[in-house]
Formats: sequence, structure tokens, C-alpha cells
Amino acid sequence: MKKISADKKFLQNIQVVDIAEEGKGVGKSEDLVIFIDKAIPGDVVDVELMRKKKKFYEARIQNLVKPSEYRTEPFCQHFGTCGGCKWQHMTYDAQLQFKQKSVTDALERLAKVDVAGIEPILGSKASRYYRNKLEYTFSDKRWLTDGDMHSDKEMEMNALGYHIPGRFDKILDIEHCYLQADPSNDIRNKVREYALVQRISFYNLKNHEGALRNLIIRTSTTSELMIIVVFAYADEKQIQGMMEFVQHTFPDITSLLYIINQKKNDTIFDQDIHVFTGRDHIFENMNGLKFKIGPKSFYQTNSDQAFELYKIAKDFAGFKGDELVYDLYTGAGTIANFVAGDVKKVVGVEYVPTAIEDARINSSLNNIKNTRFFAGDMKDILNTEFVAEHGKPDVVITDPPRAGMHADVVKRLLEMEAEKIVYVSCNAATQARDIALLKEKYKVSRIRPVDMFPHTQHVENVVLLTLSI
Repeated sequence: MKKISADKKFLQNIQVVDIAEEGKGVGKSEDLVIFIDKAIPGDVVDVELMRKKKKFYEARIQNLVKPSEYRTEPFCQHFGTCGGCKWQHMTYDAQLQFKQKSVTDALERLAKVDVAGIEPILGSKASRYYRNKLEYTFSDKRWLTDGDMHSDKEMEMNALGYHIPGRFDKILDIEHCYLQADPSNDIRNKVREYALVQRISFYNLKNHEGALRNLIIRTSTTSELMIIVVFAYADEKQIQGMMEFVQHTFPDITSLLYIINQKKNDTIFDQDIHVFTGRDHIFENMNGLKFKIGPKSFYQTNSDQAFELYKIAKDFAGFKGDELVYDLYTGAGTIANFVAGDVKKVVGVEYVPTAIEDARINSSLNNIKNTRFFAGDMKDILNTEFVAEHGKPDVVITDPPRAGMHADVVKRLLEMEAEKIVYVSCNAATQARDIALLKEKYKVSRIRPVDMFPHTQHVENVVLLTLSI
């Protein structure tokens, strides 16, 4: 072990050899495995060990001895403090390389899949301003940066921005965010300025008090705009004043809504929506299909790349036109409606009833008549009786949450014996776990990762499984 100081646990000349699942660099020193914040494979660094886990240490860089060839200058002033874009210091080509590696590692290690034929990852054409939805938090406990700590100016402690990683009660005040296109930054900054001038209280996350709680901005490729202001303990005058200000300052708003949320969590799915002006929804367009997006609707947050993802899923399925398709975890029925024109019938299943309502509306909007949607817990609803009633599927498309599929759902897929399963996942590890079970009857025929979230460690992956018995 090459120590600088035994007391402070410094190590010198650590070579960073890999990237961990959470996006930290992996360094090794003799028998130590070290996860290093903001380190990139190829870096040589001096580090300070911060905390010891069971099988590894967590550390931070004290000195960059030799920078990796993959390093680049971060473009955001908030990089390093904000937890959103953790890979801005890595070239985009390198990000894609390591995302593809994370997929192949998971499939090889956990599912024992031969990944020799994996197709190249599809990068996002836009690596900035690619999100169609952002949610900001108001807080009276602003995170003080190093610059703030050394400033002689009186600090404004109210903030509108993002949670500091690991600190639920601290909010980083955001000046410019590169995740969502104009007018997103202007909206956030002007809303904050109005609240400060009017002395409207910002929410206290510990004591659960204050008037302003969240700001949600949704945009679409159709240039429509939804703004949702979430209040907590605001009076009618404050609500009216804020909403009139937003309406007059941004006259192109399609949907201006507000919510009064006095619960101890920020979720809005059980909250009443109040329409201040405009519609209670906006529309998204994908390949000529129209999708209604409400304040509680789920829609892939990178609209353009979602289109590419669905094209790959459809290509993997190789539809001939006469198939019965099950779309599991269908959400608002985006994939189901996207493929409906290429097949005989699509049956969509989703846990959230409001999402199923959206799915049915989206079929109606597009005059699609060969879809059927059902709400319920997947492991309960997808039973023998359900299959008997709706038919044995020729193709199953499954796009589960990060936790993957319940073991009972995997068991049901093995019993159904569809000719093809197209498995779309945002977590290669849980996808690999499920594929290991499905290999009892299926073989992996195609694999292609898709990058939906540049400058983060997250990656989508599409796998085609074909029946092999």
C-alpha cells in the first residue's frame, strides 16, 4: 500500500481501470478495491480514502497525477456538485464505450450470455437539452458551494434547483441547466426571482412548512409547454399572484397547472390538479402518432431517442402482420400503439390505472382499434386464465422498471412459450438476472444498447430472446 499519510489514509499513484455501476472510477492498490468519485479509466490519481465498506473503499481525488485520454472539460458550472450529469468530464464517445461495456459485463457475468455479436450502442444525437421533463425543488436550505463559503456577501438561503446527492434537505440553486431546452431555464429563474421579490416562503423539507414546494416543466417535440407549480402552505393571494405572473411572463404556455401538496413526500400521483389556464395536457408526436401527456403521465424523457429505441424493439420483433403481441409494463401504451399498425392485436398490461387510461386515450386519438389495455399487478394479472381469455402471444415485449420482472412473471413467460420476447431494460443487471432464468427455454439472438441519458451512467438495452425448445 503506497501511503502518503497513515493518519489520513492517502494513497498515491492509483491507476483507474474501470467504471463502477454507479459511475465512479474503479482503482486498485495491491489488495484494495477503491471506488473513486469523478475518476475515469486511464487516470492516475492520488486519493483520500473516505469510508470503508465490506469489500472496498470509497475515495476522492486529491491530485490528478496523469489525466486519462478520455477526459474533457465539463461544460456546466454546477458539475461536481449537482448529481445529475456525473460524466460530463468524459468525452461522449468514451461514455458510449463504457456504457456498452457495462451491458456486456452484466450479460456475461450474470446471464452467461455470449456477447460476441452485440450490436454497437446507439448514441443520442443530442447530448444536451434532450429531456422533455424536469422537476425542481424549492427549499429554504440552500447548499453553499465553496465559492459561497469564501464570499463576504450576505447569502440568500432560498434555492430552486436539485437535491444534493445524499442530502435530502439541501438544494443546489441552479442558474443554468443543460438538460432541457429553452424556455426552461428562463422559467425557473424568473419564478425564483418573483418568489424572492414577493417574499413568498420556500419549503422547509425537515419541518414541512413553507408556501412553494416544486416546479415541474414539460415540453414536447410539438413545441407545446406545460408548467406545474406545486404549493404547500400558500394562501390564495400567493397562489393567484404566482400563477398570474407565470401566465403573463410566458404567454406561449399550453398548459398552466398548480397543485397543493401538503403530504410529507413530493409525489403528485394522488394529488388534485388545478387548471389555471389552457389545457390540462399537452401533445407529443412520434412517427405520426399523437400522444396525450398529462401532469401525471409517464412518457420517455428523451423523446427523440425514445423513437429510436422503439424502432429497434420493433426491428428485433420482426413482425409479419399477423401476430398477437403482449406489451408488459406498457405504461401509457407508447410501445403498444407504436407497433399496433404492424400486428394483428396488442394486449397491454400495466400496474398504474391512470397510465392505462392514458394508453386507451392514445389509441383513440390515433384511431387505433386493435389494442386492449388492462391494469393490475403483473404477477397477479398475467395468469393462466388471462392467457386463455386473450390468447397465447406470438411476441412479448417487456419493458419493466429498474427492479426487473418479478420471478412469477418470468415463470409465466416460460409457461406461455411465445416465439419471441423483446426485453427492453434500463438496468442491465436485473435484465441479465431475468435472462438467466429465461435461458431455460430461450436463447439470446440480438443485443443492442441505446443511450437515452448522455453524461450519466444510465443505459437502456434491448435483447431479443427466441424460443429454443
